[in-house]
Amino acid sequence: MLGSLRGTRLAAALASALLLFVTVTACGSDDGSDTAGSEATGSSSTAFPVTVPHKYGSTTIKSEPKRIVTVGLTDQDAVLALGKVPVGTTEWLGGYKGAIGPWATDKLGSAAAPTVLKDTGTGPQTEKIAALNPDLILAVYGGLTKEQYDTLSKFAPVVAQPKEYNDFGVPWQNQTEIIGKALGQEAKAKDLVAGVETDFKKATDEHPEFAKSSAVMATPYEGIFVFGSQDPRSRLLTDLGFTLPKDLDKVIGDEFGANISKERTDLLDTDAIVWIVSDTAKDKAELRKDSLYADLTVAKEDREVFVKESSDYGNSVSFVTVLSLPYMLERLVPQLAAAVDGETSTKVTEPTS
Repeated sequence: MLGSLRGTRLAAALASALLLFVTVTACGSDDGSDTAGSEATGSSSTAFPVTVPHKYGSTTIKSEPKRIVTVGLTDQDAVLALGKVPVGTTEWLGGYKGAIGPWATDKLGSAAAPTVLKDTGTGPQTEKIAALNPDLILAVYGGLTKEQYDTLSKFAPVVAQPKEYNDFGVPWQNQTEIIGKALGQEAKAKDLVAGVETDFKKATDEHPEFAKSSAVMATPYEGIFVFGSQDPRSRLLTDLGFTLPKDLDKVIGDEFGANISKERTDLLDTDAIVWIVSDTAKDKAELRKDSLYADLTVAKEDREVFVKESSDYGNSVSFVTVLSLPYMLERLVPQLAAAVDGETSTKVTEPTS
């Protein structure tokens, strides 16, 4: 089971770097008649030029972009939230039309769904990206190599992942604001972030017990894979007030997550554990076959939250964007509340939708 490590992100973050040596000569133009439109509302042309710093330096965007391609696996949500529709997106989870999750489809308006690109671990589909004739390429939630960045920069300005975080580790707040700056909509991006942060505050105000509890997020991928503090999924827990295991990052190292040894099963013995699994019933039973895990208090007291990875809910847990978070919080918060309410008789039930 690949868990939430499916597809590009696992290959890009865990495999050894595969350098992209692609030379593209002439690239045909695309008039966009069968692709998504550039924006749904508003204009930000007076904000330009803007310069956006990133892992490989900085990128200047001279004028308002109208043909945006998202290479970052979740960047489309911030683009849509800011009133624009990408001409191309990169598929990660779900198999949604246009790679647009159900929490974001209303932002399409009357525009056609974007062209969906693939990244199977060898890098972006450079020629297909070039054929979309982009005027901005976003790779904020991503792991571009310098070679891939240089290649894509031949076709359009590229905003790569920020240098302050691990690849695929940018917080959703920063992601939204970086993309907002690139689109000339810094103020609107900050407002969007503030709105979702209000949702988090509401959850923490209603559940002060979260701040007194520890939690961890994991998936049974090739044993047990635990997400570290720089992974957006773990930040869901800390943003809700939970404390992560103190040795978590020491064990994981400079990665978004890692498989743990049997000797470190103790990292899972928290007040609540969120499991991202392919089958909630089967994977729970399979985990309980491991005597080391089954003997942990969190398992004995049934304080586990199981999230089906391929469901819309499961995809929203992994997406962690300005648009997916409100959808996710409606489902995750009640499960976490049941897990840490101090009553072993309370069952942690799955959302009905």
